[in-house]
Amino acid sequence: MAACGLDFGTSNTTLGRTRDGRPALVPLEGRHLTVPSAIFFAPGATPIIGRAATEAYVEGVPGRLMRSLKSVLGSGLVEETTPLGRERLRFRDVIARYLAAVKARAEQEAGTGFDTVVHGRPVHFVDGDPEGDRKAETTLREIAESIGFRTVSFQYEPIAAALDYEQSVRSEEIALIADIGGGTSDFSIVRLSPERHARAERADDILANDGVRIGGTDFDRMLSLGTVMPLLGLGSPMKRGDLAVPNAYFHDLATWSSINRLYNPKTLREIEETRRDAARPELIDRLYSVVEAERGHGLAIAVEGAKIGASDTGAATLDLDFVERGLGAAVDRGSLGAQTGSLAERIAERVGRCLAQAGIGAERIDALFLTGGSTGLPHVRAALTACVPGARVVAGDTFGSVGVGLTIEAARRDA
Repeated sequence: MAACGLDFGTSNTTLGRTRDGRPALVPLEGRHLTVPSAIFFAPGATPIIGRAATEAYVEGVPGRLMRSLKSVLGSGLVEETTPLGRERLRFRDVIARYLAAVKARAEQEAGTGFDTVVHGRPVHFVDGDPEGDRKAETTLREIAESIGFRTVSFQYEPIAAALDYEQSVRSEEIALIADIGGGTSDFSIVRLSPERHARAERADDILANDGVRIGGTDFDRMLSLGTVMPLLGLGSPMKRGDLAVPNAYFHDLATWSSINRLYNPKTLREIEETRRDAARPELIDRLYSVVEAERGHGLAIAVEGAKIGASDTGAATLDLDFVERGLGAAVDRGSLGAQTGSLAERIAERVGRCLAQAGIGAERIDALFLTGGSTGLPHVRAALTACVPGARVVAGDTFGSVGVGLTIEAARRDA
């Protein structure tokens, strides 16, 4: 049996182990070192995870897709149940099934069992709620123990990323670690050096930790509400002109973790009633068709793809042909920034708090180390670099740095 580092992320998951004295991520889906944090339940079949789960959903296989599982930790949702075929499962049990499948794949690939884990965790699972934060970690610990880990400990994700970055550091420096993932944005200010890297105890080197519950899925949600949901009726008037169509359906449909809430007969009846009183019933027809066919995740996938495309190339087309032939929207960096700029500002504000906590000015930061998929958003990166304009910007492994750092920490704790 061996120790591992497990980065269970909102969007992607990695698991690492020490091999020949070096941390190494274990392939979890074919040659891929990451596996998307998604699980698909088909009637009468074993659940499938990762890319295969999303592919099954896109191909129209009957069943239910669940993504962004981590986002329910720290909320009341984690103990709620959801219908999956003929059974109802608590969300915590869905997470357990997903992580059990990840653990089994890693053990098969590594040729050994894992009984000790250092779990990554955000600085705050829940903003401004210490009790909710404690409950989230306790839940994740209980899940880890339920799937066969006998020893479970935790490390902040930005600290783990710092341990990965420190492997390349050649002299002492103070680094701001920014981990902008799918569900949270986390920051650490850490003193690093080759000599310090060898120490088992690093508490004195950690100058500050802070975070905010904003991540890639929030950018998806804001982009969806601003660009897609108006095409389905959001903000449109009722026949009684002083009222707008109820917006709760659209917010659920734009939020990865809430989409499955809509898939029930009661919601469909309510949408039908709304259509009868809507001034533009043809828009509500689109909403009804998406919910009835359980294609909400298809919308979310399209929005996520447009967000990434606009970030990478400057512009993208949001193709909604599966909702209605010819339906779509254009997204470019300007519109992406307009729809989600407030989120980037809130992330940058948290950097300021982290600097204040450390008791140092921005000029003292030697390096800004970036990891997490949402650091690829140009306006997020610009907001971060503006906070520490004199720092050297270092791009880490977008999806692997935290997992590698957790593996380094696992080896230390298991020594």
